[in-house]
Amino acid sequence: MKHLVLALFFIVNFQTAWGQYRVADVKVQGNNRTKTAFIKKIVRLKPGMELDSVLIEQDINRLKRLPSVSHAYFQVFSAMEEGEYNVFYGIEENHTLIPFANVYTSNNDEFAFRVGLQEFNFIGSNITLGAFYQRDVFNSYGFHLRAPYLFSNTIGLAVSYQNLRTQEPVFLEGGTADYRYTNKAFEVMGLFELNFKNRFELGINFFNEDYSYLFGETDVNVPQDLNVDKYLLKLIYNYDGIEYYYQYLSGFRSTLNLQYVHSTSSMLPEFIIGFNDFTYFHRVGERGNWANRLRLGLSSNMDTPFAPFAVDNNLNIRGVGNTIDRGTAAIVLNTEYRHTLVDKDWFVLQTNFFVDGGTWRNPGGDFSDFGKSQNLRIYPGVGIRLIHKKIFNAIFRIDYGKGITGDSAQGIVFGIGQYF
Repeated sequence: MKHLVLALFFIVNFQTAWGQYRVADVKVQGNNRTKTAFIKKIVRLKPGMELDSVLIEQDINRLKRLPSVSHAYFQVFSAMEEGEYNVFYGIEENHTLIPFANVYTSNNDEFAFRVGLQEFNFIGSNITLGAFYQRDVFNSYGFHLRAPYLFSNTIGLAVSYQNLRTQEPVFLEGGTADYRYTNKAFEVMGLFELNFKNRFELGINFFNEDYSYLFGETDVNVPQDLNVDKYLLKLIYNYDGIEYYYQYLSGFRSTLNLQYVHSTSSMLPEFIIGFNDFTYFHRVGERGNWANRLRLGLSSNMDTPFAPFAVDNNLNIRGVGNTIDRGTAAIVLNTEYRHTLVDKDWFVLQTNFFVDGGTWRNPGGDFSDFGKSQNLRIYPGVGIRLIHKKIFNAIFRIDYGKGITGDSAQGIVFGIGQYF
């Protein structure tokens, strides 16, 4: 730490004599699996440039966001030529071949899980390659590849395929019907980094949806079998102002997701959907972290039992159950306090206290639905986190949530990674 403070002081003083000091070379140390050429490709500081403390700080934060990096730092040393300096970027690497699992239950004896394996540093270039298997009454699988710096230090590509098959409730006027839902989808996304904090994704998804009636209520206006080909156009804008220090986060992030869905069936008509996740993190003392996520979602207000926003255990409200309701607009707030109980060189034990709450607009309804008690869910709860500091996203979480609003459930949610 002393060397970092001295280096930062050194560089700040360089800035007072703007243009006088230059970078002789940018060197990388501490990396093993991550290629040096890749690190030099994505950092913005280059040989021959003026020594710039702001640019170095941005490079360090950019490196900390890489899946292969658990921590990064810099050092500055004078070079052979007068007025020139070598900048060393130091890397502490993560293990990046990671299994993952999500398991969730409720007091309705529902049980579902998803397991998979991901490599976050494929060929040493921070390319993510992964696959999963899911059991949620029926079997599902999928794979994905994400290479954010495939073509340059700002342009990349993401490709995915999934074959999802689940038992889904469909909410009719006379009650609930259960359908076997199958979604086969292939997606291609172009990735673009405008600058350090702003990123865009633009792409297309071709998919097929199949609904097959299993049991429950029926409605003459709702088919018992439905097979529809669709495509969607997707735009994602991500603003990331988060500062990372191992398991601690601070700052603000916003992710906007806009989609246009074209359909070949009037039973599942075309629609527009958009939602924005606002997340804010604040350090509390040496070992506390206050974390918040607000999701605002809105779609075309179709009067359909197949509305796009779901109330679900593993998506937005811990303990509520597996897809217990649907709507055409949503307001969801998750807030929790995370406190580190044990913090060793490689291991962290963390506890959290949370409140998840949300409300939905009924399909074909209006915004007054947000205030109706039957649409409001509030679930406080507690959880623990087991964190390995040297393995990317190696956060094993267990959360227990219990509802305090009407007709509430309770349940346990297991998973890999923080809930948000």
